[in-house]
Amino acid sequence: MERVFDYSEYWEGARGLYAAFDCTATMKSGNSDVYENEIPGGQYTNLHFQAHSMGLGSKFKEVKKAYVEANQMLGDLIKVTPSSKIVGDLAQFMVQNGLSRAEAEAQAEELSFPRSVVEFLQGYIGVPHGGFPEPFRSKVLKDLPRVEGRPGASLPPLDLQALEKELVDRHGEEVTPEDVLSAAMYPDVFAHFKDFTATFGPLDSLNTRLFLQGPRIAEEFEVELERGKTLHIKALAVSDLNRAGQRQVFFELNGQLRSILVKDTQAMKEMHFHPKALKDVKGQIGAPMPGKVIDIKVAAGAKVTKGQPLCVLSAMKMETVVTSPMEGTVRKVHVTKDMTLEGDDLILEIE
Repeated sequence: MERVFDYSEYWEGARGLYAAFDCTATMKSGNSDVYENEIPGGQYTNLHFQAHSMGLGSKFKEVKKAYVEANQMLGDLIKVTPSSKIVGDLAQFMVQNGLSRAEAEAQAEELSFPRSVVEFLQGYIGVPHGGFPEPFRSKVLKDLPRVEGRPGASLPPLDLQALEKELVDRHGEEVTPEDVLSAAMYPDVFAHFKDFTATFGPLDSLNTRLFLQGPRIAEEFEVELERGKTLHIKALAVSDLNRAGQRQVFFELNGQLRSILVKDTQAMKEMHFHPKALKDVKGQIGAPMPGKVIDIKVAAGAKVTKGQPLCVLSAMKMETVVTSPMEGTVRKVHVTKDMTLEGDDLILEIE
């Protein structure tokens, strides 16, 4: 029992460190409406947190109603991971863009649906019980390839040794079996993780609170990089925001005064100035959801066809491929890679 008490104390402290990510930060009670909307319990809290993060916190009631409609649009799915996420992505997309089921189905050929919805309709996670919803599927997919039957049956075998060699060539360091499996299952997430650690160093040397919240002013702490190699750091001061959205951070490192410029991402969001797409101008393409630009597929002067991918946005594990609603020529691109956009921000203009 003594050991059990130790575990209890440990988790009490650990939960405090992760409080900002706890579902109780946004949700204070149980909900009986799951009997109506059929949102799985595990997804309910995630969806609630995701909606808040995407600026839909005040519209969560609408998200839950849209979840019912989205589920019916997709053929009344058996909702488990990952099919429940697909329904949730579609529901948030509908609320963000003010679409009812009838409007989403009527405009299906022109809308840029979340990638998870498109890939589900392509058959990437298999054929749902009762088949795919038509004509919705054909309208969304147009000429996109489709997987018939069980995806695993036609998936080419994965050469793990070749993947390991590729990772060593790309990252130039020791690659563990866990790294290889992570890259195989979650290639984008793994690449982001490696880029992040390459930029910021061995972050696993920091304790959880310092990693998540950062040090308090005048706080002294130690970071042990390896045995016998310890950094003594003291946080001193943080400057006001400059025009580039950065702050100067002053600190002591092993007794020496240092300073670095750090981007204040929260302030950058508040300083956000970007033209909005005018809904009544067909050639102005706006962001269907808030998110970060992770890929731009066209440049100014390029000829585009209806349904052609223009750029890819990503937010809270949801990717959206923005497609062209018309044929024409790209007049101007208003975004750059890694730019953070709000809903309806102007991406590009087509004439």
